[in-house]
Order: sequence, then structure tokens, then C-alpha cells
Amino acid sequence: MTQEHVILVDRTGKEIGTEEKLKAHHEGKLHRAFSIFVFNTLGELLLQKRSKTKYHSSGLWTNTCCSHPRPGENRHRAARRRLNEEMGFDCELTELFSFIYHTKLENNLFEYELDHVYVGHYDGQPIPNPDEVDDWKWLGIDKLRQDVGENPNHYTYWFKLVLNRVITQYEKFRSHNET
Repeated sequence: MTQEHVILVDRTGKEIGTEEKLKAHHEGKLHRAFSIFVFNTLGELLLQKRSKTKYHSSGLWTNTCCSHPRPGENRHRAARRRLNEEMGFDCELTELFSFIYHTKLENNLFEYELDHVYVGHYDGQPIPNPDEVDDWKWLGIDKLRQDVGENPNHYTYWFKLVLNRVITQYEKFRSHNET
């Protein structure tokens, strides 16, 4: 099996090289990533529970899909590829914004990512990859915010960090596209 590599970037987003994925997370090197938030017609967000076999944040609830583009891969195409690989469906995705975050995780790992946030719309049933996802659910925003407030340790760091911004930006995006 070949090792996965991530794209190293500087704080402006300029690509400066590549690194083996696990090494980049051990050394806390800034790299490109993406997070996908898929909503349905009812305004519910599709959440996934990360597999217990994931190398970090295992068994935690998070947004629909997260990953890294491969070196030389267009990040929009990478996002759609990973959505299909992890959740078993494809949909149109729109990039809302990007942000940088840095945190220490378990197992002496660090997340230091320039994370590009995408939103999409889907009303079907996902068919998640059991190697990536232990569970999934659609959850309304009010219930989600309440649960994150009451059970923050059930959710990934980056999800809690960006959730309210995603909801605000998505509502603006949706109202703009409905007019």
C-alpha cells in the first residue's frame, strides 16, 4: 500500500511541498484540507461518526466528510471524490470559505490545517464506507447546537470550531441563491 501525502502550504495558502500524511500530523506541519457539510431540503445536516479505527478523533461525530487533496489534485474534485469514497454519494459542492486552525490531538498528533469548507445539498440515503464511518444521521440545526453544547466531547475539534460560521454562511448562500 502506498503512503498518502498531503500538500504543505504557507499561511497564505501557497503550496510549499508535500509530506507523508501521518508525518505531517506528527510534526504539526501546515497542510491543505477540506471539510464538507451536506444539508437536505429540511435544513438538516448530515453528520458522520468517525470510525473507531481512524488515526485521530476516532469515534467522534463530525461534519459529513473531511480529508486532504492529493498532491497535484484539484481540491474541488478531491472533495467530491472523498465524499463518494466515504459516504457513498456525490453532489454539487460550493466552497464557502477557508480558515486555519491548529490543535494538539491524541496520540501526539497535531491538526494544523488550511481547511477549505464546502457545502452541498442531498436528499438521499448515504451508503457510508464502514472503514471510514461507524454511524451517520441527519440532524436539525437547533438540535445539533443543543447537543454540541451539552456534549462537546462527542464532537471533533474542528467541527465545534467552525459549526456556527458554516451555518451562518450557508443560510446567506441559500437565501442568495433562492432569489
